[in-house]
Amino acid sequence: MSEARVIPLRGGGAAAARQDAPPPTEPVAEPSAWEQKLAGGLAFLRRRITGDYEIDDFGFDKDLTEHVIMPPLRPLYDKWFRVETRGLDNVPDTGGALIVANHSGTIPVDALMTTLALHDHHPAHRCLRLLGADLVFTMPLIAPLARKGGNTLACNADAERLLSDDELVGVFPEGFKGIGKPFSERYKLQRFGRGGFVSAALRTGKPIIPVSIVGAEEIFPLIGNSKSLARLLNLPYVPITPTFPLLGPLGLIPLPSKWIIEFGEPIETAHLGGPAAAEDPMLVFNLTDQVRETIQSTLYTLLMQRRSVFF
Repeated sequence: MSEARVIPLRGGGAAAARQDAPPPTEPVAEPSAWEQKLAGGLAFLRRRITGDYEIDDFGFDKDLTEHVIMPPLRPLYDKWFRVETRGLDNVPDTGGALIVANHSGTIPVDALMTTLALHDHHPAHRCLRLLGADLVFTMPLIAPLARKGGNTLACNADAERLLSDDELVGVFPEGFKGIGKPFSERYKLQRFGRGGFVSAALRTGKPIIPVSIVGAEEIFPLIGNSKSLARLLNLPYVPITPTFPLLGPLGLIPLPSKWIIEFGEPIETAHLGGPAAAEDPMLVFNLTDQVRETIQSTLYTLLMQRRSVFF
């Protein structure tokens, strides 16, 4: 009896291999931008409902600041003012430092833009803890937002405590004299007060970083001040600009000036003598004057470099 021969089918090996191989996997699509925002918003709501967030002793709510307060400011920063930042490498990645800047613009938008610059564009995404005037913390709606955004009273005790905790502290020594000055005096620094910010830096041994801001002067050109209305409302001034109150609410839209924020080289204080140095009025005066002159000189340089107000 002859042996039966098994003749393999043509292509049988390849067919078997195809049957044994796992089915091909389809590529996983990356979530779109709106899907990422939706997921982030839902995660934020979950944290707020469950209480899974922290508030420090000053009332700073970092979670609320990053997800509610900062997002509406980014279009202003990126598209409207087209802010250009320089010298961010002068701001340390860790440790306390005192940010000292010129103040202008009728409404303190410059403080918000400086805060956003450090949070979004500094390599360490640092939070700036602003020192605000007493008036800020008496205004309805503004006061709780200011606290939650990390702001606190402009007093030496709070400044020293924040610096000692290695926070980045921001101060605008011109105060209302700076933001409320006439447009004719733009980019001319006002008096820096009694040097309280210098005393805080000396006592804690933290560096002072002078910051010069160009562009904020032009957002609401101040051409007048309704002093009688200001006294009635208990405000430092009630501005009159080319668009306000003439255009009503539309006059509150800032002009789209081109901004430059330059962070200067740190002025070290650790070697000057610590708390004892803070009691030396001449040292405090000279250091205050040095910071002021540095900012003023840089402002003039930036103005010469700027092609125009809006470009």
